[in-house]
Amino acid sequence: MNKTMSRIQLPTPKAILFDMDGTLVDNMHFHHIAWMQFIEEKKLNIDAETFEREYHKGTLIEVMARFFPELTTEKELREVGNEKEALFREIYRPHISPIKGLLSFLDQLKEKNIPIGLATMGDQNNIAMTLRGLGIEHYFHSTTGGHEVVKGKPDPEIFLKAAQKMGVDPVDCLAFEDTRSGITSAETAGMKVIGVSTQFSSKELKELGCIEAISSFDELSFH
Repeated sequence: MNKTMSRIQLPTPKAILFDMDGTLVDNMHFHHIAWMQFIEEKKLNIDAETFEREYHKGTLIEVMARFFPELTTEKELREVGNEKEALFREIYRPHISPIKGLLSFLDQLKEKNIPIGLATMGDQNNIAMTLRGLGIEHYFHSTTGGHEVVKGKPDPEIFLKAAQKMGVDPVDCLAFEDTRSGITSAETAGMKVIGVSTQFSSKELKELGCIEAISSFDELSFH
């Protein structure tokens, strides 16, 4: 009883949009491992500060264009990006597990008939691996990946596109995010955001504009 009473009570939205990496799964450490291995293999001259500032901004093509300025065509950038993502999947696949409380929260949303969508900068292969690995594909009404947009987070394009797929006005959507760029993307699209504290503390997430911040989906329920 006390546990239920202490939950964060949310108004019921018309739709919910989840980011994936760092939101459904706590996997950013594995992305980092893959990046470090990839940078070493490619002998890239990137200092740590530049890498931390740039690797999560934009689409995969936008990121690779910054790290490989000598590559001038989208085909070349996509190929090198796909190489990095394949390395990530190889490293991460054995470790897929949900953020605490996710599965019961998805059940709660299903019971309330709240449509669920995905808005992630991951590509179709990463989306398929993660949702299938968690066994949650059937919960999602739609998925929108980084391969479907021109501008990545923090641009709002991906959240606007995801809301359009769901047939819901962005201002009626609730978004779940874990990064500064993701929060900015969703907020600029007009959505309220709940932060998941895999990258930032709850205090930092609220300072970034989140209406609430959680470390477990068990902390939430709806009016």
